[in-house]
Amino acid sequence: MLKLEGIALSAGGKTILHDVNLHVREAEIHSILGANGTGKSTLAGVIMGLSGYKPTAGRIFFRGEDITDLPVWERARRGITLAWQEPARFEGLTVAEYLDLARRHGGNGDLSPAECLRKVGLPPEKYLRRAVDATLSGGERRRVELASVLAMRPKLAILDEPDSGIDPLAIENIVDVIRTLARQGAAVLLITHHESVAAIADRASSLCGGTILKTGDPAAIARFYRNHCLECLHVNEPKAEEVVSG
Repeated sequence: MLKLEGIALSAGGKTILHDVNLHVREAEIHSILGANGTGKSTLAGVIMGLSGYKPTAGRIFFRGEDITDLPVWERARRGITLAWQEPARFEGLTVAEYLDLARRHGGNGDLSPAECLRKVGLPPEKYLRRAVDATLSGGERRRVELASVLAMRPKLAILDEPDSGIDPLAIENIVDVIRTLARQGAAVLLITHHESVAAIADRASSLCGGTILKTGDPAAIARFYRNHCLECLHVNEPKAEEVVSG
């Protein structure tokens, strides 16, 4: 589904990502586990093709096609979506309208707006008529955005956990959404620093110092993260012994 080969990104004379190699399979839940400041959100931006995130080296392949030079809207047309880090606000647009637009302009998902809201733990009767604006809290907007990903039925969903973390009460809903996406045939790239969320993945990778150190069983990657990365002071500059052990 997704293949990154030797991805690097530098900005302002600073290396943020380097030598990133990653494979995400069809309908796979793949978690990227790493501490804050290690390049997780930058990696999400590179894959999505956001402005200012064009890699300085390497190639990105999606379903066998080289998409390295494609703009964000072309990647979205191919079924890639990015959610969570900073949910959007849309003045004058209701939650129901927002979710219906996502369904019609995405993969034409088979879940209604009400069903999508229930999946993320929001009562439809209370939220369908609400505006997608500043009257919603940050946590509510994140849930609405996650509901829009369900409505969209993408081929690849990149879920980038915000640095402020996830409401513990929402984790069960998040897990349900991710598994629903996988059952629909979507691949999910879950970018997080929460071991409890990363644990639901089929495979996991550890990102430290802007590169992938290890990929494998989620439990093994979580142990590596706990024993090495949480104590690593070299943000964007991994310790030599960690690279060797990876």
